[in-house]
Amino acid sequence: MATLCRPSVSVPEYVITMEETLELARSRHEDHPQLPLALRLIENTGVQTRHIVQPIEETLKHPGFEERNKVYESEAKARVPAVIQRALDDAELLTTDIDMIIYVSCTGFMMPSLTAWLINSMDFSSDTRQIPIAQLGCAAGGAAINRAHDFTTAYPDANALIVACEFCSLCYQPTDLSVGSLLCNGLFGDGIAAAVVRGNGGTGVHLERNGSYLVPKTEDWIMYDVRATGFHFLLDKRVPGTMEPLAPALHALARQHDWDASDLDFYIIHAGGPRILDDLSKFLEVPPEAFRFSRATLTEYGNIASAVVLDALRRLFDEGGAEHAARGLLAGFGPGITAEMALGRWRDGSNETV
Repeated sequence: MATLCRPSVSVPEYVITMEETLELARSRHEDHPQLPLALRLIENTGVQTRHIVQPIEETLKHPGFEERNKVYESEAKARVPAVIQRALDDAELLTTDIDMIIYVSCTGFMMPSLTAWLINSMDFSSDTRQIPIAQLGCAAGGAAINRAHDFTTAYPDANALIVACEFCSLCYQPTDLSVGSLLCNGLFGDGIAAAVVRGNGGTGVHLERNGSYLVPKTEDWIMYDVRATGFHFLLDKRVPGTMEPLAPALHALARQHDWDASDLDFYIIHAGGPRILDDLSKFLEVPPEAFRFSRATLTEYGNIASAVVLDALRRLFDEGGAEHAARGLLAGFGPGITAEMALGRWRDGSNETV
């Protein structure tokens, strides 16, 4: 009985507001021919605040990919362990109870993965399995949930730890001046999240089925151009319309489970932007309020990539959770275009039945 427990989420202390973002765009790109369009798009995201791992003065510099990656590694090591510990405490487990760590991140690179450092520094067992996922972008949060579900299904007495660490601000490229790049400069934020999937016990989402879907011939719609200066994020203008082909995949997964995707009790969805949520509301035929947790993440933190799904779930917990056995859908979307989807019921740990 795989149960996704309460996520722990942390965002850095440095904050940039929507107003500050717009003023920076005006002052740094005053001669840009499409600046008015970029400003409107940034305003339309609804992102009021974002948290970044360095002060804005440092964020706007580009000391080179090597230096930025050093910042990524040092900040991850400084910030991730506390987030993990809170997730373990919420799941009522110790590091020695964890059998697999799934670490997802697309904003920095380490080899060996941070998982190796975590095992050594936090006293996880040396036989803890490691699954680093680096190239699924925003979809990786959903993929991590699904791989943890698969693992605990195969090993019913095992527990898996999910960690998402995204420092999107370290991917800022001052020479990328397309409208899509300017929009991303006002959309993405930094955040860390962790959650435990327990094989037995726990309160949270009892995972019952998962699936993945790739929209054909869209692999160049969201991608990195990797250069000497680091990761250059490319975002095709067609991306906001991807919910029309992805909604049928969500419906199909629900039908396989004899559920109706339009008639569930809660929805935990990756908030790539407001258009994504608006279109999904339309094509799933659910009220906009169904995505209130995702909208809150977007408004307060921006798009924090793979950590969004876990933060949206954290907000459901903060609201008091759902009724026991309430049915829900979790989904993350990212490069490919890929959807990672899961179905589950709310499980009250004090109730023996699901």
